[in-house]
Amino acid sequence: MSKLLTISPSPHVHTSDSVNKIMYRVIFALVPALVWSVFMFGFEAVKVTFIAVAACIAFEFLIQKYIMKEIPKITDGSAALTGILLAFNVPANLPVWIIIIGALVAIGVGKLSFGGLGNNPFNPALVGRVFLLISFPVQMTSWPVTKQMVVDATTTATPLAILKEGIKNGQPVSDLLPNLPANMDLFYGNMSGSLGEISAIFLLLGFGYMLWKKVITWHIPVFILGTIFIFQGGMWLINPEKFIEPVFHLLSGGAMLGAIYMATDMVTSPMTHKGQFFYAVGIGLITVLIRNFGAYPEGISFAILIMNGFTPLLNAYIKPKRFGGKK
Repeated sequence: MSKLLTISPSPHVHTSDSVNKIMYRVIFALVPALVWSVFMFGFEAVKVTFIAVAACIAFEFLIQKYIMKEIPKITDGSAALTGILLAFNVPANLPVWIIIIGALVAIGVGKLSFGGLGNNPFNPALVGRVFLLISFPVQMTSWPVTKQMVVDATTTATPLAILKEGIKNGQPVSDLLPNLPANMDLFYGNMSGSLGEISAIFLLLGFGYMLWKKVITWHIPVFILGTIFIFQGGMWLINPEKFIEPVFHLLSGGAMLGAIYMATDMVTSPMTHKGQFFYAVGIGLITVLIRNFGAYPEGISFAILIMNGFTPLLNAYIKPKRFGGKK
C-alpha cells in the first residue's frame, strides 16, 4: 500500500514558484522602504530590524527543533519576513527586550502554535504587534523624531494621533491642519511613525514589484484602500470639521503597509477574488471606524486580524464553480 501513488484533486498546476521564492521576493519588495527608514531614523532603524529578524529566526529554530521536534525550516524566509514586518510596525526607539518579546509572540503564538507556516489563521507579525501595543502602550506610542524633523523634542506624535487628540478635545479639523503634515509630506515620508508608516512612495514601489513578479494580485490592496477612501470621503463630505479628507487617511498610519504587505498574506487571506472583495471591504470599513470612533488613532492592525478570523468562513461559502458543474 505504501507504494501506491496518491494524487490530489484537480486542477493540477505546474509552476516554478516556491515558498522560498515568494518570501524572498516580498523581502526584496520591502528593501526600498527599509532604506528610507534608515535614512530617516539612522542606526536605530537598523537595530530594530536586525533584532526583530534575528529573534524571529532564533525562536522559530528553537521551537521547531526542541518543542515541535521537527527539522527547522528557518531558510524559507518566512521567519525573516515576519521579523521585518514586525520591525516595520514598531517605533525605532523601542527597547530591545520588548522587540524580543514581540518576536516570541509573533513566532511562538501567532505562527507555530497553529502548526507553522500554512496553518496559522492570523498574520504572525500583527499578532506580535497588537500584543505589544496592548501590553506596552507607552513604549509603543512614543515615536522618535526623524533626522529630517526640526523640533525641540526626542519623541513626537504621529499625524493620526495629533488628529485623534485634537478632535477628542473638541477642535475642528480646520484648526488642526496647521499642525499636520501636508499630503505630499505624507507621501514622501516626512513625518513621524513606525518604520513602515513613513514611506508610502517606497511601499508603492514594492507593490509594483510584487505585481510584476505575480507574488500578489491587485484586488486586496485596491479594495482596502478604495474602501477607506469611499467611507472616509463620505463622512468628510457630511462633516468636514469633524472628519478629515480621505487622502490623509490613505497616506498616514499603516494603511499602505497593512493593505499591501500584511492583508495579502496568502495563508490568512481568502482564495477567491469574490472572497477577497468582502475581506478587503471589511478591513477598510473597520479601519475607518476605529480611526474615527475607536480608542486608538490607528486601526488597520485590528481590522486585518478581525478579518483574518473570517477568512475560513469566506473560503467555505464563496467558492468558484467546479469544472463542468452547474452555475
